[in-house]
Formats: sequence, C-alpha cells, structure tokens
Amino acid sequence: MESGVLLEITKDLPSKMEIDDTFYSIRFKYGVHTILMFIDSQQKFSEITTSLLDVLRDRFPDGLAIKQGSPETTDIPEGDVELAYALPVNANDLSQGWKNIKVKSSDTPIGKGLRDGCPVAFSFDLDEPEFLVEIPSLDDDVEEEEAMGSDE
Repeated sequence: MESGVLLEITKDLPSKMEIDDTFYSIRFKYGVHTILMFIDSQQKFSEITTSLLDVLRDRFPDGLAIKQGSPETTDIPEGDVELAYALPVNANDLSQGWKNIKVKSSDTPIGKGLRDGCPVAFSFDLDEPEFLVEIPSLDDDVEEEEAMGSDE
C-alpha cells in the first residue's frame, strides 16, 4: 500500500490553454489524499471549491480515507457546500499543523497568501474545522518495506 495518494487534476483547463505565471499548482490535502490542481491565482474560492468537490465526488465516491490502513472514511457532502482551507504553520514541516485562512467565497488564492506549489489542507466543517492530514514518514516506508519482505 502507498503511504499517500496523489491525484493530478487538470480537467478544468482547456487543452490548448497555456499556463502562465498567474496559475498555481496547489496540493490540496485531506487524510492520506493529495489532490494536485492547477488554479488561477485570481480565481474566486467559490469556483475552486466547486472544482475540488467535483473531483472528489468523481474520484472518491466511497469517501476519503483518513489514515493509511484504516477503514474509517469521511463522506463527501452532496450539493453546494463551502470548505474551510488552511495553510501549514511551517511549510517545511507539515506535522506542526495547519492555520485556518478563513476564506470567503469571493476571496482569491493570491489574496489569501497561497503560492505556487503550496500545500493546502481542507475541511468539510466550517464552524469548527479540523484539518486531518496524514503526513507520511520515513518510518512508515521502512515498516511497509519490512512487511512486504517478511513473506519470503
């Protein structure tokens, strides 16, 4: 099993469109999942949320896994919902947690401090968001390799 899931989504970009400096690649994170999306830095968060929810519903109809190896999942809400977003407290160490950036639907990524390539956690609970992000460690990889090799 992988220690994380990476899904690249570019379906909203026209096939002949050139991506310039105004577009950011953002790594949206929830549980063990990382969804890479290219977004316009001036795009409204309401549009980004709609695109992200479309991707999640399409790719993960049974919900999002919270922890590797656990059957526990989070259902993806139906209809138009708002999401809470957070940036890492320390971009070099995601295990230090996440800071809610409290976006409004009319806010833009550049206006909220997002940068190209940055990780962004999301939560389905606006009132009391909990940003559930499993951070893979080298220990996890070693344990996984040892478990795979023990069958010999």
